[in-house]
Amino acid sequence: MKKVISVVLIIAAMLSLFVGCSQNTGMEQPSSSSGGEEHAEGTNGDKDNTIKMYTNAEFAPFEYFEGEKIVGVDVDIAQEIAKDLGKELVVEHIDFKSLIPALTTGKADFVAAGMTISSDREEEVDFTIPYIESIQNIIYKKGAELKSMDDLKGKKIGVQLGTTGDLSVSEAVDSEDGKLHGSGAEVKTYANALEASQDLLTGRIDAVVIDELPAEEIVKNNEENLGTVNFGEISENYGIAVKQGNEELLKSINSTLQRLIDEGKIDEFVANHKKNV
Repeated sequence: MKKVISVVLIIAAMLSLFVGCSQNTGMEQPSSSSGGEEHAEGTNGDKDNTIKMYTNAEFAPFEYFEGEKIVGVDVDIAQEIAKDLGKELVVEHIDFKSLIPALTTGKADFVAAGMTISSDREEEVDFTIPYIESIQNIIYKKGAELKSMDDLKGKKIGVQLGTTGDLSVSEAVDSEDGKLHGSGAEVKTYANALEASQDLLTGRIDAVVIDELPAEEIVKNNEENLGTVNFGEISENYGIAVKQGNEELLKSINSTLQRLIDEGKIDEFVANHKKNV
């Protein structure tokens, strides 16, 4: 009997130990999970040390390549935004037409690309306060002296796809009440204004419509052959775009922009890059 009791006690002790181990393992699992969450937070924290800007670096002096580095007015502004947020700036170049889709799908934190604030774009993204006011320019081959929308009748007009020049000129040609509708004018779209200007130089098109400062930079490098003039019928304001609903980032960027405007820094950035391009 003593042997039987001893065996029973041993079995009971082993069962108790087994249950105890099982209970301890169950209690430690959240701790292990918590450790994983802390690691994930650490990874996210590393990501949070950067802020990503998407742009189209074919729009000097606002964004352009200097060797393999993207520089320009918008990059200088973005550096100030990153500094105020205590983050490191990452800049990536993609096609202009892909900027808003990339932003809405969360690939970038914000877009700065000499982008005009428009009602159509405001349906997809939120814009900051305006930081640059611009008007459109016509680039023409010397001797043509194109100065107004009327002068573009019957002409082949180059525009950068997705820009204000593209939207405005295309509307003037396509809409029944547009100034160029029925005039025989044609619109040809390009990835950037430089490509359009090359076709202008070779006679494939008659004019390029693009924002004022990029137009001036293109003509500066081709003064013997090209001229440009303000095309005051179309004016615009540039803004920085963030994903809709990202109010915290929008507020931070607006604060930085207002500071830079008040300090005259944006005009300074423009002057510096106009000299460098």
